[in-house]
Amino acid sequence: MNIGVTEISPRAVQRAAEKNFKSGYYCCEALMCTIRDEFKLDVPKEVIAMSSGMAVGAGKSGCVCGAFNGGLLALGMFFGRTEQDGPTNPKSVKCMELVHELHDWFKKANEKNAICCRVLTKEFNMGQGEHKEQCIFFTGLCAWKVAQIVCRELGIKNLDEIDEPAERRAIADI
Repeated sequence: MNIGVTEISPRAVQRAAEKNFKSGYYCCEALMCTIRDEFKLDVPKEVIAMSSGMAVGAGKSGCVCGAFNGGLLALGMFFGRTEQDGPTNPKSVKCMELVHELHDWFKKANEKNAICCRVLTKEFNMGQGEHKEQCIFFTGLCAWKVAQIVCRELGIKNLDEIDEPAERRAIADI
């Protein structure tokens, strides 16, 4: 896979992911589309399609947060393996470490100490769309962290002066 950028703003990636969600993608799709487009990856659009079922806690089951699912898929796209050579493959080990980093960071960053969609959205009426602002923000958070990790691990210049995600915004401001 070729990466078409040598520098990027993870905060701009965060904002693009938020916009992609608001514009009609689910959380996981928005994250994958954003990473593909912002890093100018030479991968087919089907990487977005493969993430479609991972939204709303995996097929609307309420299990693992779709934004987090998108993050782990994106990290796998960059750092995963394609060989069947056991658990000691350095790519496999590195990918697992990076996904674990995302997991632990996201639990802390979302301030709910969870990655379960049902836990993250329990105070919302999902049928009324009350969760959307939070979910857009969580999608942006995961996109930011993925971009930050990719920059660090692959030596891509991080253009942000502040190495932390941008603040949460109201839907109308996205």
